[in-house]
Amino acid sequence: QVQFVESGGDLVQPGGSLRVSCAASGSIFSIYPMGWYRQAPGKQRELVAAITDGGSTDYADSVKGRFTISRDNAKNMLYLRMNSLKPEDTAVYYCNADPPYDHWGPGTQVTVSS
Repeated sequence: QVQFVESGGDLVQPGGSLRVSCAASGSIFSIYPMGWYRQAPGKQRELVAAITDGGSTDYADSVKGRFTISRDNAKNMLYLRMNSLKPEDTAVYYCNADPPYDHWGPGTQVTVSS
């Protein structure tokens, strides 16, 4: 019954910026911590950014200072602003609860060219 639909992925050159969005369904969105995850080719999925219901955030060291997670509880939306993108940021980006619910959306592809 919980669904996530990510969007906004694109091809971007190194140093560029991009914002990806997540539309989340479910009546408990506003009170659950949420996160952005990514899975790069040949690698495990990892949590890169998290945000609590109250807006406190945390980031993986690899993206700290470059990525900003935000949420709009009224709209059931989650966002990730990515700045200073690097080739190693290339991945499929997913949103989910933190810890994740047993359902993943299709993700959105972010490709950073070299």
